[in-house]
Amino acid sequence: MKTPEPHRTHSTNRTDAQGSSPESRTSHSEGFIPAHGGYENLLSFQKSRIVYDATVRFCDRFVDRRSRTHDQMVQAARSGKQNILEGSRASGTSKETELKLTNVARASLEELLEDYRDYLRTVGQPIWEKDSKEALYVRKLGKSPDSSWETFREFLETRPGHVAANIIISLIHQTNYLLDQQIRRLEKDFLTEGGLRERMTRARLASRTQQQRRGPSAS
Repeated sequence: MKTPEPHRTHSTNRTDAQGSSPESRTSHSEGFIPAHGGYENLLSFQKSRIVYDATVRFCDRFVDRRSRTHDQMVQAARSGKQNILEGSRASGTSKETELKLTNVARASLEELLEDYRDYLRTVGQPIWEKDSKEALYVRKLGKSPDSSWETFREFLETRPGHVAANIIISLIHQTNYLLDQQIRRLEKDFLTEGGLRERMTRARLASRTQQQRRGPSAS
């Protein structure tokens, strides 16, 4: 892979383990439904969208459009992206659903990863080593907070299939890393806070306690 001019990069400490910013999520200042949504600010969603766009272009260039593989790869990439979105939207009323859909997204991207490995094996090309200069360069581009499909468009539209496949493999690994962090956070949150039923019970008890403190004259 020929290295082009260095892309502008910025450092960021934000990860999906920390969740999206409060301003971006549907908020409820009172009640038992917590802030939810804001999927577009999840790094895992942003990366999965790049993987989806890249996969559509890769399949159009290198996979027979009439083959099942073409459809399956595009659908796996879409499933990864859409299940992160749906999990984020469901999080307000069901942490169980959010966790389940995020795991589905992770599984879909793992399936897609294997498709790219299969492609490289069948064309007799190696997978880049994790610390190769090519893989390190792609990771550097992907770490930029403003990276998008446009960041990788030139490579994925002009490089041969084995290079494009390796670039997308690196992007999937980045996305999976973020999803693994996200899943661990969701598991921890569920164990600590419970689901909707537990929050409803706590809200009901808190309301009851508040009414008792006010006394009969407050009603």
